[in-house]
Amino acid sequence: MKVFPDKLADALAKKLPPVVIVAGEEPLQHMEACDAVRAAARERGIEEREVLHVEGNFAWGRLHEASASLSLFTSAKLIELRLSGSNLGQEGAKALRAYAEEMKGSDNVLLLAMGKLDFRQQKSAWFQALDKAGLFVPVWPVDVSRLGFWLRDRATRHGLNLDLDAARLLGERTEGNLLAADQELQKLALLLPQGSRVGPRDVAGGVEDSARFDVFTLVDACLKGERSRVARIMTGLAGEGVEPPIVLWALTRELRTLLSLHQHLDQGQSFDHACKAQKPSIFEKRRPAYQQALGRLPVKRLHKLLLFAQRLDLSIKGAAALPLQDGLHDLALTLAGGRGLLAELPSSYRIG
Repeated sequence: MKVFPDKLADALAKKLPPVVIVAGEEPLQHMEACDAVRAAARERGIEEREVLHVEGNFAWGRLHEASASLSLFTSAKLIELRLSGSNLGQEGAKALRAYAEEMKGSDNVLLLAMGKLDFRQQKSAWFQALDKAGLFVPVWPVDVSRLGFWLRDRATRHGLNLDLDAARLLGERTEGNLLAADQELQKLALLLPQGSRVGPRDVAGGVEDSARFDVFTLVDACLKGERSRVARIMTGLAGEGVEPPIVLWALTRELRTLLSLHQHLDQGQSFDHACKAQKPSIFEKRRPAYQQALGRLPVKRLHKLLLFAQRLDLSIKGAAALPLQDGLHDLALTLAGGRGLLAELPSSYRIG
């Protein structure tokens, strides 16, 4: 059964299931979901815990051994199976299916902590068998449009009354890094009296810029037409030393996807069908952003952007004399609907 992180504590209070799958890549919520399972196990009298780290040559038979071995002191244990990603392989999938059968006569609790599971993996036999008997906790990053509200609610945990404007400023300075945001809230709670009202000035004066950006955050902002955010992310990527070829790869991939969508639409296909035809297909959650970009960027414009991206690629390889960082900035902003920044370049180099 699927339970989101904010409802997990209530679900565990009602019943501690034999298995909990915590899957996702947002570290704060992932960590707290696992902590909630551990706390619920302790409350039920399960004190023994065995941790198995799944790495390259992991022997999946260890899971059966951990489940079958008896403790001298308790009749049950918490078994934590930690994966760095979500790829089990055939042997791992087989072992988890076998565990699903074995756990029917056991008092043990399995905490499976792993990376994000896609739709196909959630249809697999091992997942269906475990999910049927327990809880599935998908951990998603907080969308930037909801981040201010999320932080405002989060502040109450630390005894703070955070203004929405202050929450949005905190979200801007810690974008994509909930751990950093929560740490800043903890620091504010130490500096201010319990129940204090926190405004933008308090945040501006006491919070460091702890934003963490990646190219996936960048392309989402480009698709949504968030020009000021694109400019901040590009500055952040450069400051964090992200290599230009990675940024160019991400932007070029989106240009090709948008051109492919246009082609499918011109053939009379529906937008949903065009999204499903992409490799990989576009998740429903991201489709509105692509619709925005398609309405803003006609085919001719996209071809010009792709040509400019090719010239930037030549510059990376030393075969053209373009100011690389400015060129990437220009490409990203134009994809987001902004005006080009390279007015000083010869007309043959400009996006137009």
